[in-house]
This record gives sequence, structure tokens and C-alpha cells, in this order.
Amino acid sequence: MTTNVTTVPAYAAPAANAPLERTTVPRRPVGEHDVLIEIKYAGICHSDIHQARNGWGEGIFPMVPGHEIAGIVAEVGPGVTRFQVGDRVGVGCFVDSCRECAYCLQGLEQYCVTGGTGTYNAVGTDGEPTYGGYSSHIVVDENYTLRIPEGISLDEAAPLLCAGITLYSPLAHWQAGPGKKVAIVGLGGLGHMGVKIAHALGAEVTVLSQSLKKQEDGLKLGADHYYATSDPATFTELAGTFDLVISTVSAPLDFNAYLGLVRTDGALVNVGAPEEPVSVNLFSLIGGRKTLAGSMIGSIAETQEMLDFCAEHGLGAEIEVIRAEQINEAYERVLASDVRYRFVIDAATI
Repeated sequence: MTTNVTTVPAYAAPAANAPLERTTVPRRPVGEHDVLIEIKYAGICHSDIHQARNGWGEGIFPMVPGHEIAGIVAEVGPGVTRFQVGDRVGVGCFVDSCRECAYCLQGLEQYCVTGGTGTYNAVGTDGEPTYGGYSSHIVVDENYTLRIPEGISLDEAAPLLCAGITLYSPLAHWQAGPGKKVAIVGLGGLGHMGVKIAHALGAEVTVLSQSLKKQEDGLKLGADHYYATSDPATFTELAGTFDLVISTVSAPLDFNAYLGLVRTDGALVNVGAPEEPVSVNLFSLIGGRKTLAGSMIGSIAETQEMLDFCAEHGLGAEIEVIRAEQINEAYERVLASDVRYRFVIDAATI
């Protein structure tokens, strides 16, 4: 593929709630600071389903989801200095930001005051919709492209670009490490990476899952303890235990109950994004000077830091590689919690 080819094969949702189907989408020519990436693998994130089904608001259709992208640089613009053809690279949840606001200047592009430009379901500075990783190629500014270190296979690296950084960022920000007790709520695509990363950081890790059916997996992934939240005794036994609780679930929780697990000056951080609003009794916070917080992915620099950390510690996602024609089936399986723990599309089948 060269700059004079402007359309690429992709899988898109033609309308909200419609099955994804094979199509073609435009890609901009490779500009001065752009890299053309031949996509090798694209992870399926629960947020892809939320957006393809208008769960988080009105989407832009046709929509090509996918913000967990791993591939190889196929071409670089004349001003590119960070990458060369053949490099192993990744693209995460955003492909641009204003570059001028206080947060961009601090290296916190994920909190750009403009909202930044999502890898898909967004409009770029050129006024055109962005299309994501369920495609054969993508063109991305080098400043929003990540280097995937040797030591992580591209298929296991793809989910790190969302699931990995979504858990690494709060674990790093709230200083998970030796002497800290960390609970991960939910052992799914996000949660399983939280367990791996928290364990590698040296924290004492507990999984809080609805049932014990994944207990063996959780312990193998690095958890020290595993409890079922369907058992009321769990909340009594673990009251005031944790320095940090990270919820990865995308359904509303009883936050008052989970705040009861947090020690004084501890934090309950939400990275799951339920479509429904939740309520909190403020006495659950006041009584222990506790923090109820949120965290959203990570900056470009922090995402690179996460990738390097994962390579150093031999961490990749637990994946099931699928062909592109299995995407719609995979969506239903994600909703049924029938994946251990991340679907990854082989882009060669698109």
C-alpha cells in the first residue's frame, strides 16, 4: 500500500445496533509527520460494543471500531523521526489532541479540554470521521503512535493499548506496590490485566468477582486472594481492608458496599463505564476520608511506559484470536462474559 491508495478493507457497523459487515473506508494520504501502519491485530474492547450500539450517546456511522491496534510501519512521512519502516507499533484510544491546553502541555493528552480525537467514532481536525482498527491499515501522526517492544507478541500486545493502560494508569497514580493491598473488581478483559500489572508492581492483590468460577485463573494470573461478591460475608470479612479498589465492571455497582472495603484514606477508582447513572451515599466517603475517583486510559508517554513495563515483566494479554467474520459472534460472547480474556482480530482476515 502506498500514499496513492485511499481506501482500505474494514469491518463497520453501518448503523447503531446493526451487525458489523465488510466494507471499505478512506484513509488520508501519509502526511509530513504520519506513519502508515499495516495492522496485524486489533483487540475487541467492551467500549467498541457500547459505541457501536449507541450505549454512550449518538455515534457516527458507518463506524469502524477498534482502539487496540498492533502492527508494522509500512511507510513514513518525510518529517517522521520516531519510526521507520518495519517498526513494531501500536495505536490506542486517541489519535490526536489539541496539543495546546494545560493538560496536553503536561503530557496528559487523554484529558485534553477538547476531548481529543478518538481513534474511531470521532471527527479529526480535517473534518473527516475517524475509523478504527478493524481494518487493514491506518494512518496516524507519529506523536500518537507507540513503540511495541520486542518481547511482547503483537497479538498479545494489542489489548495493552486500552486494557493494559486503563489499569496501569490508576495503579501507578495511586502508587500500588509493595505494602499496598489492591482489589480488582471483575476478572474480564480489563480486570485480568489489572491483576497481572498490580502483581508485577509488588502489591498484594485480591480479585473480587461475582462468583468463584474464575478463581483458578485469577490465582494463576497473580492474585493472592479471590472472593465472590455474591456472598454477603465477603463485604463483612474484608471491611476496611484495601488501600486501592479498582472497579473494571461496566454495570452499576453498589458503591456504598464497595467503599466499605476501602481503608481510611484509601480510594475506590472506577475504570468501567456503565451506561446507567449510579448513586452514592456521601457518608460512605466522609466516614473514612475516602476517595471515589475515576481514571481514563493514559497519556502517550504513560502508555509507552506501560508497554515497556509489560515487556520487562513478560506481561501480555490473555487472548483468543478470531477471524474478522467472527466479530459479531464475539460481541455476543463478550456480553455473555464468554471470553478469557480478550478477543483479538487477525487483521489478515479482514
